Amino acid sequence: MGRARVSPETIARARPFAARLLVQWVLLAALIVPVGKTNAAPSAPPVTTATTGEAIFQKGVLGSGEPLEATHDGGVNLRGAAAACMNCHRRSGLGSREGNSSIPPITDRYLVHPRVESPEEFDLPYVPSMRIDREPYTDTTIARAIREGLDSEGKPLSDLMPQYALNDTDMTALIGYLKRLDRRRSPGVTDTVLHFATIITPDADPVKRSGMLAVLKQYFDDKNVFPLGATPPLRSSRKMMFMVNRRWELHVWELSGPPSTWHDQLKRLLVEQPVFAVLSGLGGKNWAPVHEFCEQEAVPCLFPNVEVPVETDQDFYSVYFSRGVLLEAALLARRILDEASGQPVRGKTTVWQVYRTGDNGERGAQALAAALKGHGMTVSNRALAPGDSVAHSLHGISRGDVLVLWLRPPDIAALGRLPPPSNTVFMSGLLGGLDSTPLSASWRGVTRLAYPFDLPDGRRVRVDYAFGWFSIRKIPMVAPQVQADTYLACGLLAETLSHMVDAFERDYLIERIQDMLERRILTGYYPRLTLAPGQRFASKGGYIVRFAEPDRVRLVADGDWMVP
Repeated sequence: MGRARVSPETIARARPFAARLLVQWVLLAALIVPVGKTNAAPSAPPVTTATTGEAIFQKGVLGSGEPLEATHDGGVNLRGAAAACMNCHRRSGLGSREGNSSIPPITDRYLVHPRVESPEEFDLPYVPSMRIDREPYTDTTIARAIREGLDSEGKPLSDLMPQYALNDTDMTALIGYLKRLDRRRSPGVTDTVLHFATIITPDADPVKRSGMLAVLKQYFDDKNVFPLGATPPLRSSRKMMFMVNRRWELHVWELSGPPSTWHDQLKRLLVEQPVFAVLSGLGGKNWAPVHEFCEQEAVPCLFPNVEVPVETDQDFYSVYFSRGVLLEAALLARRILDEASGQPVRGKTTVWQVYRTGDNGERGAQALAAALKGHGMTVSNRALAPGDSVAHSLHGISRGDVLVLWLRPPDIAALGRLPPPSNTVFMSGLLGGLDSTPLSASWRGVTRLAYPFDLPDGRRVRVDYAFGWFSIRKIPMVAPQVQADTYLACGLLAETLSHMVDAFERDYLIERIQDMLERRILTGYYPRLTLAPGQRFASKGGYIVRFAEPDRVRLVADGDWMVP
């Protein structure tokens, strides 16, 4: 068959997934090359460190420090990170599938597996795009595929496959990395059990803790009584051939003492009982030690309930539903700046922030102050120490100032005896109690909430199933948003594992969640969830909401959904 031609313009307009496809077959060959620093032929055993192969695969950086370069038949040149193997074959090396397009696994054991005539003869975990009907690759034919675009049988690969001019040293390094990437079994996985942990910090809210654990334990009990696959949806017989139902086992890791000791506690717990992933969890004022531990140990941490997640574009294993109070700060900054730009100039606007010292509102206040910096506004903070009254923090604020409250329900309730000092008041919905905030009627007329969720009417259909599940199983709804998020995290894990079938690799778990999330219909409190490669937060935006007249009870949007 002739080789189809793809113009540079077509490729340039392609979606990010299509761009990954451009690299898929080139990386297929390239990703199969070991790590090593030698002038020997690619088939020589690797003798260099793993870092060179990893840098080529993940970052598009050669052993010399120069950017990786690739050329496509249509004249498109890829360079550096854009040429990295991981763009197509993913961090796990197990590829992906979208519609009719397949990116095959390129880890060593899939590449070198002998040809088989039927799936029954294939003894590796099922991956949707794996090939069983071709000759096995060798180091030499892998190198040829990367450099010349020819498969293990000498046939042309897809036109989407670029061609790489890797020298022997870098080729050997890349193949060696792929061989090390090929783990035989992930920790926490046995022939009959999948082990999961949930982590609770010592300062976590005890009410939220009880609500979250009730959901987790009941979900695991249900899963083990009615295992996924007992009454399977329509699946190919080939896929079902690889399916093995495993019991889920939950381990509750409750931390104690100061944060400086948590890493050692978690390390000991992980050694005593390896787990495949951390599911949900609950944090108080500091989740960073847990986040860092999961990154260092390469343990997926799936959707913990935390108000201040760790913001970074460098990490991989921790994913969150939202940025919490940091997202609220971004929403408030955008609204405050938008409204200030439409007002007559009467000097600098003063923004007063009230929060409890050491609470998560302090982190929100810091983020808002940073976002407003350089925009002609004065930001003043009123930090309440233990025992300080809210009334004291309101002295000196004028009607024309902006007041931002980063307070919990007890302090919000205490405002009821006081008149609002400003005509423009904002508050954190997440900290203040969302729809159940105890804000008094006199304050509701001037106060708007940062609201990093869908509106109550909009999310009702998406949360009714979870709330009905709680009711049938007699789970008290003591913290509805946390419990709904926990139930959503469990459902996402179950659905993802059903698609992974038997390929239990930690990196692959994160990748499959990324691929599936945007097709999820029941998304709980969130209108939409997406996790593109490199993203850590599934919900990107929120509303500013106000209390609707005449009774000031119902929350309505004060503007469109914003993605700051």
